[in-house]
Amino acid sequence: MEQRRQKNQEKEFEERVVTINRVTKVTKGGRIFRFAALVVVGDKKGRVGFGTGKANEVPDAIRKASEAAKKNLITVPVLHGTITHEVKGNFGSGCIFLKPAAEGTGIIAGGPVRAVVELAGYTNILSKCYGSRTPINVVRATIDGLASLKTVQQVAELRDKSVEEIYG
Repeated sequence: MEQRRQKNQEKEFEERVVTINRVTKVTKGGRIFRFAALVVVGDKKGRVGFGTGKANEVPDAIRKASEAAKKNLITVPVLHGTITHEVKGNFGSGCIFLKPAAEGTGIIAGGPVRAVVELAGYTNILSKCYGSRTPINVVRATIDGLASLKTVQQVAELRDKSVEEIYG
């Protein structure tokens, strides 16, 4: 039963390795090499997450990172293949600006941002990265921005108004 559920869960999410870093620890006996992996997982239907893993071998680091990513999923609104409104995401000194794009524009984004927005299910989006370009900071800032997205219904509910009143 457990194996069947695990196989279904693996098919449910697509995973993408964003970066693999070789980390070195210098000891009296010499250098110890380890690998740190950053993985983004998503179902292309509005659920996306990221995780990091560190191990002595690359495949183990990727496996740990993908398990961490599946535990740390967020749900984002997808409206006609793009985001609902402009948004800024911040993490550390990294800042990501995401803007909705017209049909047919495609994904205009760098590597780490592209991995996150593709796996979230967006097909048209514009982005600009300010500050830190480190992949982990960029991914965290992108997730922060996507997590702060709201639909018109959510905004109307927060303001105790109808959707028509919001549109004016």
